[in-house]
Amino acid sequence: MTTPTIEEGAGSVQAFHQDELDAGRFLVQRCSECSRHVYYPRASCPHCGSAALEWKMPSGLGTVHAVTTVRRKPADGGDLNVSLIDLDEGVRLMSRVDNLAPEAVRIGQRVRARVQVKDGRGLVLFDAIEGAAA
Repeated sequence: MTTPTIEEGAGSVQAFHQDELDAGRFLVQRCSECSRHVYYPRASCPHCGSAALEWKMPSGLGTVHAVTTVRRKPADGGDLNVSLIDLDEGVRLMSRVDNLAPEAVRIGQRVRARVQVKDGRGLVLFDAIEGAAA
């Protein structure tokens, strides 16, 4: 998969990423020079500065690094968790664990990514692999 060039601007890299999410595909970048994965998408590698970034589908497996509960009124959708997830590829992203009550999400818990498309807009969410309700 090709990456938009630097000349096209970082906005186009992010637009490509969102277009892929909107199509139900979660991709991260991998640098061809230093072999490290990159997330959030950008025009050059934050590790070595190279523009040789390729789009790759991650395993989607990760671990909850940190979690907090955002308290909301039931009329506003109720409480939800905001979690930092370390993907096995070595990148960290902010999302939520969607298949557990907010208070059931734990640091160190294994999770799997999925893309939820709602009203045409894709979003990366996670489901707990361990401790999920049956």
